[in-house]
Amino acid sequence: MGLKALFLNCTLKRSPDVSNTRALIDKAVRLFEELGVESEVIRVADYNVKFGVTSDEGDGDEWPLILEKVKACDILVIGSPIWFGVRSSVTQMVFERLDGTYGEGDPETGQFPLYGKVGGVVITGNEDGAHDVAANTLFNLTHLGCTVPPNVDSYWVGDAGPGPSYIAAGGEKHLYTNKTVRYMVHNLAFFAKLLKDNPIPTNINKLYEDALRESE
Repeated sequence: MGLKALFLNCTLKRSPDVSNTRALIDKAVRLFEELGVESEVIRVADYNVKFGVTSDEGDGDEWPLILEKVKACDILVIGSPIWFGVRSSVTQMVFERLDGTYGEGDPETGQFPLYGKVGGVVITGNEDGAHDVAANTLFNLTHLGCTVPPNVDSYWVGDAGPGPSYIAAGGEKHLYTNKTVRYMVHNLAFFAKLLKDNPIPTNINKLYEDALRESE
């Protein structure tokens, strides 16, 4: 398809520690490969990403390296573990940094850099919270300009409280997760191709001017 998928693994663990979220991401990567979609996985914790809401916080900030790949991909998938019932702090930081892209719109149309991309989410955890993580993450992606197709969240959640996570608990054999990861991959690939062939025509600059006049 000539499409590129980028996974941002927002585990709290740095390499080479084993990441359960990465294990589920790897399943999606294999499925994308079957469709001819190239994938890259970035473990955000391995980079020196500073807190902030701009695209470059300076002084050794490595977020610009990640952002360059985000802007170049067709499919953006956020991978997050669940901590205390919500998405990881690394996931939250990623969206805080992506806030900087609002001011980097196309000069002619005003479309944000994530326009024309499709977004999805992969989640793992041994407690409740998958729906909360998916809801907030997918909403954030749409607000930044991504298109969110149907059924583009895949998660595995173990028993409540401490216990074995995705890998140790045999999550790779879980029917619901194996079903939803396939839905996600196929829908993301289809819509990414659709958008590549049919770019969104919305002129945000013009619509803002119309709104401004009505609001005077």
